[in-house]
Amino acid sequence: MPGACADLFSGGKAFGLLKARQERRLAEINREFLCDQKYSDEENLPEKLTAFKEKYMEFDLNNEGEIDLMSLKRMMEKLGVPKTHLEMKKMISEVTGGVSDTISYRDFVNMMLGKRSAVLKLVMMFEGKANESSPKPVGPPPERDIASLP
Repeated sequence: MPGACADLFSGGKAFGLLKARQERRLAEINREFLCDQKYSDEENLPEKLTAFKEKYMEFDLNNEGEIDLMSLKRMMEKLGVPKTHLEMKKMISEVTGGVSDTISYRDFVNMMLGKRSAVLKLVMMFEGKANESSPKPVGPPPERDIASLP
């Protein structure tokens, strides 16, 4: 049994190190965007990049620095807009220009800052606005009777 606990703790430590390494890698990419003259006119760029990094890390399930089909599936379901396998493949292709089966962080930021309106960008923006405008109700739903149903 002691071996199992040691494995558990080393796994947690390894995960933490992986997460920290990914955080540094994404922060370095953010610095590149901050220094890029192409984005010098972008309003609130540092705040946007921080938000993009947090959102990306939330859905990069294997901490490899790329969002694959399963990660995108989970993201869409969590955002309340589940998509078919084919729709998600099309979304990835739209973001990457058809050159990859995964979305890199650089692709993700380019999509979010770009002028093109990719489906994924629209979903992400909608999710952000939905969270700002209407706080989620807490507690059990109010009781309703048959007459109050639409």
